Amino acid sequence: MGLKIIKPLMTTDVQISVVPVVQRFFTEMEKSIPENTTYRIDAGKFLDDSGNKVEYFPPLNLNNSYFNVYINGFLQMEENFAYTAGEEGIGNLLITVPEGSEIPAGTPIILEVVNFEPVVNNSRKN
Repeated sequence: MGLKIIKPLMTTDVQISVVPVVQRFFTEMEKSIPENTTYRIDAGKFLDDSGNKVEYFPPLNLNNSYFNVYINGFLQMEENFAYTAGEEGIGNLLITVPEGSEIPAGTPIILEVVNFEPVVNNSRKN
C-alpha cells in the first residue's frame, strides 16, 4: 500500500485575539541628575492616568510585553533604563544618564508599560 497523508478537518467557533493593555505612569524629577549617574525612582513617586498615586508597577508578561520611557516628552533609548515590577520599595525605574547628558529638576518622566493579553471569544451557541 502506498503512503497516504491524513488530513483531519476541524472547525471551531472560538476566536482568540491579542489585546494590548497599556498603563502609563507620570512623575517629575525632584532634583537634577548629572551625567554618568544612575538614579532610582520608586513606584510610589509616580501617578497613574487618573492622577492617583501608584502603589505598584505591573509585571511584564514574559516575551509578550515592553516598556517605554519618555523624558520631557521624547522617547528614550532602552539601554538607559531598567524596570522592576512590584510595590513601593521594590518596583522602580532605574535611569542611567549617559555622558554628555543631564536631566534637570522638574523634567517630566513618563513610563509606559504594554502587556499583550489573549482574549478568547466563544461565539458557539448551545
